[in-house]
Amino acid sequence: MSLLLQVWGGLFYLLNKVFLSVAERSERNNRKKKKTWRVTSWVVYLLGTPSWIFLFIKEHNWIAAALEAGGIPSMIIGLIITIKGKGKEPMWLNYIAIISIVIGLGYSWYDFNGIRTFHQFAEIVMIAAFLIGTYQIAQEKLSGYVWFMIMNGACMLLMYLDHYPWLVVQQIVSVSFVIDAYFVKKKKT
Repeated sequence: MSLLLQVWGGLFYLLNKVFLSVAERSERNNRKKKKTWRVTSWVVYLLGTPSWIFLFIKEHNWIAAALEAGGIPSMIIGLIITIKGKGKEPMWLNYIAIISIVIGLGYSWYDFNGIRTFHQFAEIVMIAAFLIGTYQIAQEKLSGYVWFMIMNGACMLLMYLDHYPWLVVQQIVSVSFVIDAYFVKKKKT
């Protein structure tokens, strides 16, 4: 079951980064094509999320599990902005994300009697980078990709510590597409 979750989550999250990179590369030529790739990237991101939540819960990575659950509203915001445009996203989704993070931090604090492990630190870095990056990419800001690079690095470390070599490799490949999208977008601005 663990291998299935790794392949499912890793593949869908990797496809998200590939499709974001393709979207950035297609922007000059065709706005409709860019929109299609961005919509596809948000959809596969959402489809990969449950497997990550299950893996993080299995490893007692409560902060990361809450991050993934709390990130769903950010992903939906990105999808809505891509489809309808900026300013059309419901604000209540942001509140759900914040509540999920607080619950994840609280449960991790309870489960480990405080923030006492390196795992928790890696999870906190991943949380901040994921939420900031996802929201900024949804807003089509260049800095979102920098936050995704940080997120991928923290996730890579966490997957290494949890002995998920397939997901470590997936994070390495994934960050290469994030770097590509960053430089393509930077060149255009």
